[in-house]
Amino acid sequence: MAPGALNVILKAILDEGDEVLVPKPYFVEYGFYVDNHGGVLKAVDSTPAFDLDLDAIEAAITPRTRALLINSPNNPSGRVYSAESIQALGKLLEHKWLETGRVVFLISDEPYRHIVYDGVTVPPVLSAYTNTIVTTSYSKDLSLSGERIGFLAVHPGILEVGRLMSGLILANRILGFVNAPALMQRAVARLQGVKVDLSFYQRNRDVLWEALRDAGFAVPRPDGAFYLFPKAPIDDDVAFVRELQEQLVLAVPGSGFGGPGHFRMSYCVSHQTVDGAIPVLREVGCRYFG
Repeated sequence: MAPGALNVILKAILDEGDEVLVPKPYFVEYGFYVDNHGGVLKAVDSTPAFDLDLDAIEAAITPRTRALLINSPNNPSGRVYSAESIQALGKLLEHKWLETGRVVFLISDEPYRHIVYDGVTVPPVLSAYTNTIVTTSYSKDLSLSGERIGFLAVHPGILEVGRLMSGLILANRILGFVNAPALMQRAVARLQGVKVDLSFYQRNRDVLWEALRDAGFAVPRPDGAFYLFPKAPIDDDVAFVRELQEQLVLAVPGSGFGGPGHFRMSYCVSHQTVDGAIPVLREVGCRYFG
């Protein structure tokens, strides 16, 4: 599973006080994973459209920076970073590596790689930068969220790759992520290249995105994953989410994802659930936006 793999990676590469950069917004649990292994999470601004801000990333790199953690398609925004952005990021990290002599690993968390829409593709990261580690999970591809099975992959050109692999293997054993259940190993082996029916998610994305826009909310159209990250109509995103909850629409405050003033909505639910939220969104939008 991707969370397990991320903990294994961080256990293997971090020394006490090392910094891990992450573009905002980011998955809410990243801070806990980094803290588990003595690191310090350092959130970095993204562009207003939630794309990578390379200037902000460069300015955030210090002598204590050990890794940059990206997530594309992104949870919670659904943004897919472009090939141009990934290539430019690779060049930036390589320049910093040559300039300082300290490796900054690029960790790419990709559990939603195959959940994309409108012909969007997720660009390869391993070809953009040598010091890259990729992790993913089958639980999203196959809609098996409870099964927790995945893998990590290391660029073979990393300096002392054998030493890193030994560290990853040992960390995997120490943390207890040794083997997936035999049944799931056999099942996944036969499901390579298989993914859920994306038309179900895409229908929900389109309906919910259009409803939010029509109601007056500012919300980028997601490229992938199954989340929307609209801007809340008030600064207090926690209070706004409570307001929705009172009307039986469940959302998550954006402040937990490093995006205060926003809220996350998930559309990996039934069509009926999505459709049932639309009248509430219209009423709330009318009240705040007129």
